[in-house]
Amino acid sequence: MKRLVLILVFTLATFALRAQDNKGVTVKVTIENILSDQGKVIGSLHTSETFMKGPGIMNTSVDATTGEVTLVFSDVKPGTFALMLMHDENENNRMDFESNGMPKESYATSGEMSYGPPTFESAKFKVADKDLALRFRF
Repeated sequence: MKRLVLILVFTLATFALRAQDNKGVTVKVTIENILSDQGKVIGSLHTSETFMKGPGIMNTSVDATTGEVTLVFSDVKPGTFALMLMHDENENNRMDFESNGMPKESYATSGEMSYGPPTFESAKFKVADKDLALRFRF
């Protein structure tokens, strides 16, 4: 009986340790230069398969606050990702555009901003085994 209890305790301890090992990291994203407190600031974490094609693999939002806001992505597994961020002032959950195709709402992506639509290659960054703190400016 003692042997059975010992085996059961060892098995449960092994599962508990593995569960802790599988926990991902936290990606904390601070966005500066929020020009109004209207609407929400939306962030999405993307893989190459989801970038510029719809919702990310993780999505979050916070109420907009003039100045600076912070978004947090928890339990992110290691990999290569890109961030897309926008200030959705009218809360319609999409980017609004001028008649000439220019965005009406503030936005940013990870990586280098360039003219024209962003690409995953220019926006990608790596998540490893340590928490990340990133800063962006609209």
